[in-house]
Amino acid sequence: MSERSPAPGGLALIESLANTLDIETGADALDTADGRARLGLTEEELPDARELRESLRAALLAHAGHPPHRTVTPLGELLARAPLVVTVDPADGSAALAPSDAGPLLSRVAAAVAHALVEGTWTRLKACEATTCHWAYYDRSPAGRGRWCSMQVCGARAKMRRYRAAKD
Repeated sequence: MSERSPAPGGLALIESLANTLDIETGADALDTADGRARLGLTEEELPDARELRESLRAALLAHAGHPPHRTVTPLGELLARAPLVVTVDPADGSAALAPSDAGPLLSRVAAAVAHALVEGTWTRLKACEATTCHWAYYDRSPAGRGRWCSMQVCGARAKMRRYRAAKD
């Protein structure tokens, strides 16, 4: 788990979904009614939500320069199924992609990805490189080269492993 502040804008939804599974303990927030309610999910939507979560995790690992954690449906294939519409603000004429139906999680995630692409923030959402973690976090480092969700936990463990390996 990370001590970092949540990702900005719609990326917070993606971060929240990716972080519903604690890899280290195996606890899955989607197994609870409260966990599903936070994302507006029903039990019937769980298989699709879990598939989306793992595809997102693979993309977030790629943002950090790491291979997928396992074989998943490519995120692009999933997002291609999301019905989005172009909206235009009558006050200022600004345009955006929005879910045609705000209910489905896939549509909300697709709109968040589209918005983050326009904002230039999509690749700043990453997954921790620690294989026992893969927690999603928003990289606010100036160079955008953050590696761990928490320097105090995952970063410290990695540095200690390197130190011990060098001593042997």
